[in-house]
Amino acid sequence: MRCPNCGAINPAGARFCGFCGTPLPVPTRARIPILLPTALGILAFAAMAVLAILIFPLLFKPSKPPVIVPENASRVVPVATFGEGWLTRIAFSPDGRILAVATSLGVNLYDPATGQQLHTFIGHKGQVNSVAFSPNGRILASGSEDNTVILWDVSTGQLICTLGRHKGWVNSVAFSPDGKVLASGSSDKTVILWDVSACRRIQTLEGHTGGVESVVFSPNGRTLASGAWDTTIILWDVSTGQRIRTLEGHKYWVLSVAFSPDGRNLASGSWDKTIILWDVPTGHQVSTLEGHTGRVLSVAFSPGGRTLASGSEDKTIILWDVSTGQQIRTLEGHAGWVSSVVFSPDGRTLASGSSDGSIILWEVR
Repeated sequence: MRCPNCGAINPAGARFCGFCGTPLPVPTRARIPILLPTALGILAFAAMAVLAILIFPLLFKPSKPPVIVPENASRVVPVATFGEGWLTRIAFSPDGRILAVATSLGVNLYDPATGQQLHTFIGHKGQVNSVAFSPNGRILASGSEDNTVILWDVSTGQLICTLGRHKGWVNSVAFSPDGKVLASGSSDKTVILWDVSACRRIQTLEGHTGGVESVVFSPNGRTLASGAWDTTIILWDVSTGQRIRTLEGHKYWVLSVAFSPDGRNLASGSWDKTIILWDVPTGHQVSTLEGHTGRVLSVAFSPGGRTLASGSEDKTIILWDVSTGQQIRTLEGHAGWVSSVVFSPDGRTLASGSSDGSIILWEVR
């Protein structure tokens, strides 16, 4: 602090000059003006905040990967490869976070996002031919060449129960949409309906003259379709167990059947290298899809129902436009038979399993 009388410099806080004794001035604090908000200012600030809330998500919202449809099938590319053993069937969990794989060695669960193996279920005494998740994703069913069906707790990997034996290999298993009933198709020419909660047989459906290779419930759960070695598909009334009608058109074994998401169409893949699309209400053939040079081992509709995927002994997957019946893309990458194809629940990913021991995930890029 400088003395106003003699000009001497005094230490901060001194009240009198140490040289001449003159009282020193008391320093004053600078005042910062306070701006009171006006009504107009408040409204302007509120308007800017609302605009920021509305516009920011639009500018920075991450784009969702597109689903696989005919229009972008040319951009479907492999994004991951994993797996081991002779692969027979694969299935996505309802939330798409787990991929179950039936193999000659047992049942493996994978994280499709990382390819990491999560669990291995060992309990069958023969090759596992089929796997299916319950609609809530808590139970996994597996059918095997040991003639049995096993229900597994997905979260713990524990065996829940072993369902009574077929008289032949179990080739296919499928849950009803409500998860209360499980169907199993066998080389003993029968389909058995099982009560899931009680782990007991409800009834046996007899009508095929050859082994049953594939079973699937309609989206409303009222109808069951079974494809067999006798070249036919039978549509069954689930509540009564009675045959609704028999679909005839293939020349050799029917190896895979799948309902469209709306339940109006059924696709069947056959040993005769063709796929037939059927009109379910009438039983009439809609179209025959030809393009594979080997047996068609697996068919699957996309969740939107616009695309059909087929896997074949010719080592390829073909994507078809359901509305036109036209082939839109052939996917190549496996070194062995493509034994199973399945879409993820959101339709963005197609998984294919092969006898070469690999699973390939395909996405739109």
